[in-house]
Amino acid sequence: MTTPQQPYQAPSAEAFLMGGGGAPTAKFPAFGTTVSGRVTERPTVEQQRDIKTGDKKFWSDGNPMMQLVVTVQTDQRDTSIEDDDGRRRLFVKGQIQKVIADAVRAVGAPGLEVGGILSVTYTHDGTPSGPGMSPPKQYTAQYTAAATAMLHASDPAAASPQYAAAPPQQYAPPAPAQQQYAPAPQQYAAPPAPAPAPVAQQHNPAVAALQAQQQAQAAAAPPPF
Repeated sequence: MTTPQQPYQAPSAEAFLMGGGGAPTAKFPAFGTTVSGRVTERPTVEQQRDIKTGDKKFWSDGNPMMQLVVTVQTDQRDTSIEDDDGRRRLFVKGQIQKVIADAVRAVGAPGLEVGGILSVTYTHDGTPSGPGMSPPKQYTAQYTAAATAMLHASDPAAASPQYAAAPPQQYAPPAPAQQQYAPAPQQYAAPPAPAPAPVAQQHNPAVAALQAQQQAQAAAAPPPF
């Protein structure tokens, strides 16, 4: 079958400047794998190629099979890739094209924009299209429009997870001052002097000796604290 000639498609300015074949292809080796990042350059449309031969692919009617190429900045790093900067290319076609289109429509964006954030997750395998065919991978997608992503990036709370506003302080009335108890100083009172003995006993030597002993004991007793 003769394939129609396709017009030459010039590479993007980024690809021409940086050279090479562009960023590495995003890989989805297992269920649950997610490729997510900010769109770094304007997506381009190009013709699909056979993964084994590299030849351009056509539909049975001779029309070219096209795909969208989207480059996103991820946090992935592959030690087998020299100077890996984390950029990955997504080749959007088939089922993955549908889920990405639905994600873009859900946020009201006109399309994939530079600065928008695209996340694609490999969820499960579909039904093979025929005997001996591999089951097609099935994906889900989420998209954040460029304006929304930029707004969140300019928000200090969103840009820095460590930033948090100080919680409002609750007013608490000051506690009443506690009065210190101080017992009143006790005044030392000397013990009362013994009552004078009756006149009849004042000349009794025994009574006079007892009185003198009591007075001496009273004078020698230390004052109470």
